[in-house]
Amino acid sequence: MTPPQPANLTLTAVAGIAVGHASDAQAATGCTVIVGPFRAAVDVRGLASSTRQLDSLSPHHLVPGVDALLLTGGSAYGLAAADGVARWLEEQGRGFQTAAGRVAIVPSAVIFDLGAGQSDRRPDAAMGYVACEAASPGPVPEGRVGAGTGATVGKLFGPVGAVPGGLGSFATQLEDHRVGALVVVNAFGDVLDARGNIIAGARDENGAFLDTAAYLREHGPPPRFAAQPGTNTTLAVVATDYPLSRADLGTVARQAMNAVVRRVSPANSVFDGDLVFACSTGPDPAEVSPAVLLRIGLCAEWALAQAIERAVRGHQPGDRRDAAPD
Repeated sequence: MTPPQPANLTLTAVAGIAVGHASDAQAATGCTVIVGPFRAAVDVRGLASSTRQLDSLSPHHLVPGVDALLLTGGSAYGLAAADGVARWLEEQGRGFQTAAGRVAIVPSAVIFDLGAGQSDRRPDAAMGYVACEAASPGPVPEGRVGAGTGATVGKLFGPVGAVPGGLGSFATQLEDHRVGALVVVNAFGDVLDARGNIIAGARDENGAFLDTAAYLREHGPPPRFAAQPGTNTTLAVVATDYPLSRADLGTVARQAMNAVVRRVSPANSVFDGDLVFACSTGPDPAEVSPAVLLRIGLCAEWALAQAIERAVRGHQPGDRRDAAPD
């Protein structure tokens, strides 16, 4: 049964969060910033992640929270966009207070979109700054925008046979609180709906979906197998205004990762750098029972599953971006 939904069906339904995109359509790349501040944690499952400042998300780290999260294209080069995010935050007087001034904390992660457009044009500090300037608490623009500009999925036969991926977002109500998700789907494998049907992915010579996992399981790599480890990733953010600790947010991130496993096939592979950030904009963390924490995690998982579908809806024949989720 679908729970009551907030009017804003995207991540910014969670109070205290703003999202901004910067896109370069010609170069097929971009970045997306999620502006807080908030407490956060991360679950990294993919074997090919490229990140910055993830250590600040540890429950044992000195800083109590982070100022923003950055999702960006450009592979490791795109991490330079975090410098622009940090500069914008510093100008706003945000960051962790030190004796020498404030230091912005911006955990960041990238997708590999080099080759989707112009490989010599990647997100940089200027683009990160532009994304912050565009940040808004309004509904998040979805599709081929921001970090999802150059995203693709279904790369069994390499980039040539790939189909568009993108960025999706969704939110749900949890009594007096909200839980939202945002995801950039740039997966090696296929994207599935709630029934396990492929809605985006590799196709055979007749144009029918091939089922990447089944093909590899039964036949091994195809003769024209051109996929490369480390060139794919699903990056996600789940958030709530429920006052969770960083340790509890780690539990939520791990629960939400189940959505990636269920909706992307295969997922968490040597070809992918999959990770999920979880954050809370709530006040000082409160103790929650295991049952309540599980419920929050399940809402995050469900919202992320819807966001994954929305990231590719509208790009495939017969799909509509405004279709109701399962």
